[in-house]
Amino acid sequence: MTRVAVLTVASASRFGHLQTQRGVLRDVTPDDLDILRIEAWLDPEPPLRATHGPRSGIDATVHVPPGASGMRVGAARNAVAEVALREGADVLVFLDVDCLPGPDLLSRYVDAAQRHPDALLAGPVTYLPSIQRPTRADELGAMTRPHPARPSPSDGTTEQADPDAYDLFWSLSFAVTPATWQRLDGFSDDYEGYGAEDTDLAWRARGRGIPLRWVGGAHAYHQWHPTSSPPWAHLDDILRNGRIFAERWGTWPMRGWLDAFARAGAIVAHDGGWVRAGVSSAA
Repeated sequence: MTRVAVLTVASASRFGHLQTQRGVLRDVTPDDLDILRIEAWLDPEPPLRATHGPRSGIDATVHVPPGASGMRVGAARNAVAEVALREGADVLVFLDVDCLPGPDLLSRYVDAAQRHPDALLAGPVTYLPSIQRPTRADELGAMTRPHPARPSPSDGTTEQADPDAYDLFWSLSFAVTPATWQRLDGFSDDYEGYGAEDTDLAWRARGRGIPLRWVGGAHAYHQWHPTSSPPWAHLDDILRNGRIFAERWGTWPMRGWLDAFARAGAIVAHDGGWVRAGVSSAA
């Protein structure tokens, strides 16, 4: 029986989403898969004991408190992956706390991992509007509308990404074999707060010759929560993490958001990068 580790990072602010994800995950788990459920808690305080126990379906929890600049999402994903490897997982499935697994997500990822064990695997994601708040797996099919900016191959097929398409990788929902995870060497823990750690992982995959494959039918559904576009609450994180990325890769990520911040007068170009408006002389 294939052992699949389903790995999620969570916080108190998304606890409602987490509870819904837990329930849907139980609904969609096939009988022929051995599921290992591992969660990482990102808040300063550890998770309450009430979040554990047989009814939650959790096998392990790790606590990864914030760093000096914010939540350590990449480090938390590395921590849950380490537990999964120690417990003998055959496939690692990373699913953000906001995302619900579609009925075939696990089986499609497992099938793709068996056919392409050397690949970084990514399924389509549907962003649900505020009026759609499913709590059961059987509600999801009619809501499927994959994000148009990402490929969505036919169910049961995969499509290899071109080298210039690695920027489209999202860490909302993806899967790898343990061997590929070890080749990737996990997420960089240099990134704290919001943004850039997933693009960094994708660029490392490309640099190491790891193919990115889009997995048809491995649908995930992003639960609605309030957002802004561009993400104003994360402006400083985007500047800090964007600078780290640029120092490593020679170019800035998240250009669409940076351009939007610049048009609004919040940031200005400085010394080949970006800073908050009015502080360029001190940068």
